[in-house]
Amino acid sequence: MRQTVPFLFASPHSGRRYPASLLERSRLDATTLRRSEDAFVDELFAGAIGLGAPLLAALFPRAWLDVNRGMAELDVAMFDGAVGVPVDAPSPRVSAGLGVIPRIVRDGAEIYRGKLGREEADNRLAQLYRPYHAALAALMEETRARFGVAVLLDCHSMPSALSVPDIVLGDRYGASAAPALTARAEAAFTREGFSVARNTPYAGGHTTVQYGRIAANCHALQIEINRALYLDEDRITKRPVFESVRARLTRAMEWLTAIPLSQLGGPDQLPQAAE
Repeated sequence: MRQTVPFLFASPHSGRRYPASLLERSRLDATTLRRSEDAFVDELFAGAIGLGAPLLAALFPRAWLDVNRGMAELDVAMFDGAVGVPVDAPSPRVSAGLGVIPRIVRDGAEIYRGKLGREEADNRLAQLYRPYHAALAALMEETRARFGVAVLLDCHSMPSALSVPDIVLGDRYGASAAPALTARAEAAFTREGFSVARNTPYAGGHTTVQYGRIAANCHALQIEINRALYLDEDRITKRPVFESVRARLTRAMEWLTAIPLSQLGGPDQLPQAAE
């Protein structure tokens, strides 16, 4: 595709290619393993491609590797020996089982029957984590070089049990995206009838921290959509309204991506090469 807007989309948690070794070593059935998956979010936001924005979607599942975590957010107690990669001091997220290699799925169910081999961490990070972030970083840099500004929309879904609104926008309380971008996003979703909140209960994760650098004209905004809008959360299947929700999201994204670049620190006009 030809990129015509300074936006790019990412879906890090919608992968549904579950490795056979995960299924073999898990104490959970296949449906329960999918509880942490942002099911079909890549399809919900696929309309971005038609708007001239690339969409990067992880094909591997979140239960296998969570690329919205820092690479060193590892729970060393999951492994049968010392891992070969640097590890941060345990954070509350890691202690809860939600590190870069998760120990649990949603609702706290333990994934594995026993400890993992010490080589697992290095292999998953090398084969999946590093390539994903290398691709995302390259897209951000290419976009900024072409348009003078780059905007990453990191797309997720959230459980309805939290009594959350339809959409939660996370900009790290203004640290990862210009106020004008977050305001435009809120207005875009509101125009389509979605209820919108900011930063509560999700303010953004590793991706928004890593790629949201406003001073460098790089913005990152996390978008969480309530699963009840489009998903049967028990069976993890699309609801009949799925296509309608996708159409509403596409219209919202069309209006959002039309924001004047000058509001984001970019040039007043798109460069001729991008037309």
